[in-house]
Amino acid sequence: MLVVAAGLIITRATRKKGMMLSKNFSLDEFTKSATAKRLGIANNPSPMQIANIQALVTNVLQPLRTALGFPIIISSGFRTPELNQAIGGAYASQHMADNGAAADIDIGSKNAVVFNYIKDNLPFDQLIWEAGNEDINAPGANPDWVHVSYKGAGNRSQVLQYIPGQGYSNV
Repeated sequence: MLVVAAGLIITRATRKKGMMLSKNFSLDEFTKSATAKRLGIANNPSPMQIANIQALVTNVLQPLRTALGFPIIISSGFRTPELNQAIGGAYASQHMADNGAAADIDIGSKNAVVFNYIKDNLPFDQLIWEAGNEDINAPGANPDWVHVSYKGAGNRSQVLQYIPGQGYSNV
């Protein structure tokens, strides 16, 4: 991983729009935000945060995309603390942490397929079934979106479900 991280040491000022992290994922997918644009918040990750995003892509998202054969849509990726606060994100959200990278995935009716594939086949720190059906084992159950995070070392393989108004529980 050190080689990948070293290859990504770039400054925020020199980061080029459209920087590809893998065959199917660009850094722009992780930094785009309508809220940041509207409020004039610069949502630029540091070189270390880019390396962490790269690790998420390399170990989880690109293998997921390759295995499932359909596009994986990142609805929320990296967030600066200012952006995270503006959207009401969790105080210690992995979307902004230096020690991990997170992505929310929303591809509609295939969210459960994504969740189950990651759970059964890929390394991750945290995987969350976000909202959607409360009984995740019911036929046709689907989350509203899937949250996945990855750390280079010390992944917890924690699988959770979030139910609005009730909070998080282990799956």
